[in-house]
Amino acid sequence: MKDITLSFQDRRPVLAPGELEEKLKASASLLAEVVAGEEQYQDSLGWLHVDDYAGPARVDFLLEQAARVRADADAFVVIGIGGSNQASRAAVKALRPKDGPAILWAGNTISACEMARTLEELDGYKSIYIDCIAKNFETLEPGIAFRMLRHYLEKRYGEADAARRIFATGTPDSTLHQLCRDHGYTFLEFPGPIGGRYSIGSDVGLFPMAVAGIDIKAITQGMRDMRDRLFAEPAEENIALKYACLRNLMLRHGYKLEMMAFFEPRLDYFAKWWIQAFAESEGKDGTGLYPVVSSNSEDLHSIGQFIQQGSPILFETFIEVRARDASVIMPAETKKDYFQYLDGKDFWDINDTARKATMEAHSEGGIPCLNLSVPALDAHTLGQMYYFFLFACYLSCKLTGVNPFNQPGVEAYKGYMFKNLGKPGAN
Repeated sequence: MKDITLSFQDRRPVLAPGELEEKLKASASLLAEVVAGEEQYQDSLGWLHVDDYAGPARVDFLLEQAARVRADADAFVVIGIGGSNQASRAAVKALRPKDGPAILWAGNTISACEMARTLEELDGYKSIYIDCIAKNFETLEPGIAFRMLRHYLEKRYGEADAARRIFATGTPDSTLHQLCRDHGYTFLEFPGPIGGRYSIGSDVGLFPMAVAGIDIKAITQGMRDMRDRLFAEPAEENIALKYACLRNLMLRHGYKLEMMAFFEPRLDYFAKWWIQAFAESEGKDGTGLYPVVSSNSEDLHSIGQFIQQGSPILFETFIEVRARDASVIMPAETKKDYFQYLDGKDFWDINDTARKATMEAHSEGGIPCLNLSVPALDAHTLGQMYYFFLFACYLSCKLTGVNPFNQPGVEAYKGYMFKNLGKPGAN
């Protein structure tokens, strides 16, 4: 399927003629190695083949579990941080399902104010369910949020009724799994061979989406279709390899930041997921591009000046949504508000004109601009986008020479924090 396309504008050339083509050719063996499932990372590549953890039978099981929640709940709390909740939160924000329970997010902060507000908000709902997502149940934020919300449910419903309202998604035989065994919570699997930021196509990302009312069959089919495309496309045509090579070339030519720019606020949390995936995967060994976001047109009125005339440290990746999925026509106006030139024009066209003009102005101003054009913002396309960026991130890390899956940098702050909180054995 070739619904998603990638183009590159380099008006004040950064790349030499033929440089990208040479890079793609030189990277052909790397693409073949990744498609084959290289031995080096076998314990982290569970996401690569979608059906391993999101095949039809597993999707049907998750839909059955979600139907039980949707039939009774008017609020569902997703407890998780980073890769454990970013993908599902992105989907809920982008697709905005209109029925089903309210979806609340917890375990992504240790702010006392936010926890107090969450508990206060829950008082306004009649029937509440929760899902704690934590691979090894060692991360502070979801751990303490789960305790607070368990106690809240038990106090409100009693232990037996609270237990049927509690789901937990973790690694089999982890502490979280044992809590489920001991107290009758429903356990879902966080697959061992998948890291948090790669976990969309598993219980981790799909179950909260299903509870929200998102078509997870379409999500997983989109992922499957993009996998088939990327596995089949030769190196010189491969859209993910092209994106990864362009990023690597920009880094080598001295660019330090990649800015994802879009004109649909529905993509705000998708952008946060993208930041999570690339920052945590690439930011190692003193290298990597720093991923930042411009949510437009709002951010044009803040950072737009810097983008146009500030330090030349960034390039942009624009997301274009082609489908006209809403229409709001500007009414004619006799009062002189000085916007008569927009009479009868559609908001969709005004917004798309702003997108095109921004990319043109930035490109003419000397900023290298990539344009990722997607057919629509629907579940199938979102699935394609998830898989595309994960695959490209993996390739990009390989090109940069860093381990795509480890995260050694978090240990320093954890050590200081746990020592000061009095955790036994912390140093």
